[in-house]
Amino acid sequence: MSESEKKTELSLAAQIEALLFIAVEPVSPGQIATTLETTATQVNNALDELDASYRTRGLRLQRHNGRVQLTTAPETSEIIERFLGLEATTHLSRAALETLSIIAYQQPVTRPQVDSVRGVNSDGVMRSLLSKGLIQEGGRAEGPGRPILYHTTPEFLQHFGLNSLNELPPLEREENGNGEVEVLKG
Repeated sequence: MSESEKKTELSLAAQIEALLFIAVEPVSPGQIATTLETTATQVNNALDELDASYRTRGLRLQRHNGRVQLTTAPETSEIIERFLGLEATTHLSRAALETLSIIAYQQPVTRPQVDSVRGVNSDGVMRSLLSKGLIQEGGRAEGPGRPILYHTTPEFLQHFGLNSLNELPPLEREENGNGEVEVLKG
């Protein structure tokens, strides 16, 4: 049996799973489609199939900014940390969580925009979030000074056990005397 015959014995989902397993970073469905000589639609259908099959297993598909990667299920974090001898996941301060929430919901966003929502300077908190890999720079805004735009990273999704930004809780708009304020629904 030739190598190409062995390859075709596997389903498209199984071939994609193998690629995601060895991928060093998130990949686009287009990259997968090109590699497997198929269409992005077929890849996305197979990714949906994989996603459904992982719901009862220790793996998950994580989607972020049009890319996908294979990760462990958030529910397995404690046993994985114990197995690898890692410290418990870093806890974030209230200021860090507040800043991260603003960035997650309004991305891409500039530091002055974050400062405006928080009402305080966010330089230190944003440096901390950058060093933890939860946010990253994503270009520059048009306008005076061309401030840096920030957005969340795949590590942000992993930290909070999300598969995509679509899983963030919805925002509820609430009017107050100073104008509109967005509050987490809860």
